[in-house]
Amino acid sequence: MSFVDGFLDTRPLRSSPAFRRLWVGTTLSRLGGQLTMVAVLYQVWELTGSPAAVGLLGLVQAVPMVVFGLVGGSLADAVDRRRLVLVTTAGQLMVAGLLAVQAFTGLRSYAVLLVLVAAQSAGGALGAPAWRTFVPRLLPTEQVTAGVALFHVSFQLAMLGGPVLGGLVIAHAGVGVCYLVDAVTFLAALYGVRGLPAMRPVGTTARPGIRTVWEGWRFVASRPALGGAFLTDVFATVLAMPVALFPVVNAERFGGRPETLGLFFTAIAVGGVCAGAVSGRVTRSGRPGVVMLVTAAVWGVGLAGFGLAPYLWPGLGCLAVAGAADTFSVISRGSIVQLATPDSHRGRVSAVEHVIGVSGPDVGNFRAGLVGDLTSATFALVAGGLMCMAGVAGVAATNRSLRRFSSTTEVPENSEEGLRAAV
Repeated sequence: MSFVDGFLDTRPLRSSPAFRRLWVGTTLSRLGGQLTMVAVLYQVWELTGSPAAVGLLGLVQAVPMVVFGLVGGSLADAVDRRRLVLVTTAGQLMVAGLLAVQAFTGLRSYAVLLVLVAAQSAGGALGAPAWRTFVPRLLPTEQVTAGVALFHVSFQLAMLGGPVLGGLVIAHAGVGVCYLVDAVTFLAALYGVRGLPAMRPVGTTARPGIRTVWEGWRFVASRPALGGAFLTDVFATVLAMPVALFPVVNAERFGGRPETLGLFFTAIAVGGVCAGAVSGRVTRSGRPGVVMLVTAAVWGVGLAGFGLAPYLWPGLGCLAVAGAADTFSVISRGSIVQLATPDSHRGRVSAVEHVIGVSGPDVGNFRAGLVGDLTSATFALVAGGLMCMAGVAGVAATNRSLRRFSSTTEVPENSEEGLRAAV
């Protein structure tokens, strides 16, 4: 093991040219997506001046993510996944181009903007389950966790640098250029996917439909390691998500300065990036179930600590710890999902992961805001952190399969080693 791999495990980038192209293309596309996110928020506020109109964006994005994510999971277990992702990525590129057109022509239509945002969200959700299945098909089993970690690091880097870059581009060139840059980065994503081999599901293919979607959920329920991983994630997000309480904490303790509010988000992202930089230690542990349980509990500890912190810097430190723990937990969950699922079901199970990942934080923020309104922000944060820890402890005590899950022994049926050798 090299010194670098002891921190961020880069073996997948060196061993698989196809994975490397996919990672570079996806990373650039994610950066472009962050520019579009900032541009849409800015444009909606400029058009309406209404917080409610800005808030509606979340609903417009979330509903297509859930609906089309489930449809995409059904399709991913029935068709060539590479072709599905190529089609959906091309669709997103077209929508990014239309966003640029409406900005450059000065259309100034809130309704058109919402329709385009919904279309962009639907395209991404439709291809997401198929895209998630690429890593275990491109890499040997012992490198799957490292591959998941590398993609999570690219996500964290985009989250850290994308919004800042988006703000600078808007200030000096306008929102249209943000959308145009996003369209160009989709070309990079297409390049990464185009270089992959055919990715038809291994084994018996499923027939798309409602029944197939339901079979995915039933499969998760039948595998204790998968069910425990998803339940752990639900406890972490639904019971302890803190974002809705950030403005209240900022106003009550730190004078309500917008710069301080921004630091809360930055602290979580910095913790995530730092965790990604040393994720090689985690990806080589071979025990993602234990790592997920421990780090999900640490996430709760960090958020409870933030709720009790009387000063800014200790509070930011607690958020950084929570962000680091969340990164380790997400990486571990991703490896469990891919390694515990046979290829014939990976699309549907990835769709379940996608839906829980999308809806859990939104429900958690609703819970946090409601509890904070009825009691206090401090109580909501501390109680949420404690409930998260209790829930995770319950999973750890009752789910032996998750505790003992090993990335070296849990290999799904119908694996296709020959495909990886051909890439």
